[in-house]
Amino acid sequence: MTTVDPASAAPPAALAEPTAPVRRGWIALVFAANLGVWMAFFTPIQVLLPQQIEGIAPGSKEEMLAVVTGLGALAAVVANPLAGALSDRTCLRLAGRELGRRHVWTAGGAVLGAAALVLLAQQRTVLGVTLAWVAAQVCFNAMLASLTAAIPDRVPVAQRGGVSGWVGIPQALGLVAGAVLVTAVVTGNAAGYRAVALAVLVLALPFALLTPDDPLPRAHRPALRLRALLASMWVSPRRHPDFAWAWFTRFLVQTGNALGTLYLLYFLTDGVRVADPEGALLVLILLYTLGMMLTAVVAGRISDRSGRRKVFVVVSGLVMAVAATLLAVAPVWPMAVVAAVLLGAGYGVYLSVDAALITQVLPRATDRAKDLGVINIANSAPQVLGPALSAPIVVHLGGYPTLYAVTAAVTLLGSALVVKIRSVP
Repeated sequence: MTTVDPASAAPPAALAEPTAPVRRGWIALVFAANLGVWMAFFTPIQVLLPQQIEGIAPGSKEEMLAVVTGLGALAAVVANPLAGALSDRTCLRLAGRELGRRHVWTAGGAVLGAAALVLLAQQRTVLGVTLAWVAAQVCFNAMLASLTAAIPDRVPVAQRGGVSGWVGIPQALGLVAGAVLVTAVVTGNAAGYRAVALAVLVLALPFALLTPDDPLPRAHRPALRLRALLASMWVSPRRHPDFAWAWFTRFLVQTGNALGTLYLLYFLTDGVRVADPEGALLVLILLYTLGMMLTAVVAGRISDRSGRRKVFVVVSGLVMAVAATLLAVAPVWPMAVVAAVLLGAGYGVYLSVDAALITQVLPRATDRAKDLGVINIANSAPQVLGPALSAPIVVHLGGYPTLYAVTAAVTLLGSALVVKIRSVP
């Protein structure tokens, strides 16, 4: 369980364990903000960047896409925990009034990230695309760090499974909304980037402007020293073994996810050989999202009521591994449809319950955003490792059947190892 700083017997609201349930309006606004940030992450990766890279370097599209997404993910690995640590220490005053420590990062990340997407739309070289995408990743990961901390900041433990289900749905729904936006509503790659940038602002800013954000009293602010800040990024596995296992299992499952999704458009084109790969990708995304929406909130609420987390994570990994295995043994369109539904259903359970589990193993209330940023390295680092593994597997080690077999094995291992966590049932 998260503990408060022992320096005070009565911690301020910003550090106290929340007890009042959050209301539907708050959930709706945090849902919308997460929808915006995940649209900004996934729509470029799945649709816009592959199109843009194919137009710039058609003969080496796989390798160049791997470079761009890998460097972007590397930037995310650094930016997310760093922004989280700075958010934990943020004390701002405006017109004599103390401001909260999170919303400035949410709003700033949204505005600057939208500007980076507009810049990305204008790039005509792989180098230009890479630099603009890295800038976007830095901004949106700063935004994500503050949004992720909103759950342990404001949601009681008994409500976190259900709320995490709502917060998790945008990870898939954002891709659907983004794909529809850039393929059916607007025309052209550049217009797609600008549309996503506008969507981020419209969806994210209301949460930052309309919901409460407890200020951090300066007496409780951790010291801001570069050496200490960098040292705090290391969370000792020996002192906090459950946190370490939560990180490692999340890393493995997300590595499986990265392996299975990066080349999905190319898989439909070169492996399944569908006539309309982009249209087929949209269908699979819709089915995946449907499966996820059917399970995320329901599984989260059942987990809340039962008080159990680990069994749901293990079962979700098994379902996702089955889906990847189907793609490995039968790379045909009907099997891809079945796999999309199963993968969405399994991932919905995983996102809601594992997210709730993680908030229960955070070491300190004073470092919530930083520690969740460290957890988010387990989400971002696979985006670096995934391309490095996927490209040689597809090109040299057996193609897409091998890729999806590896995806199944890694995902299953990651979900099974969650039993090593002791403090959460």
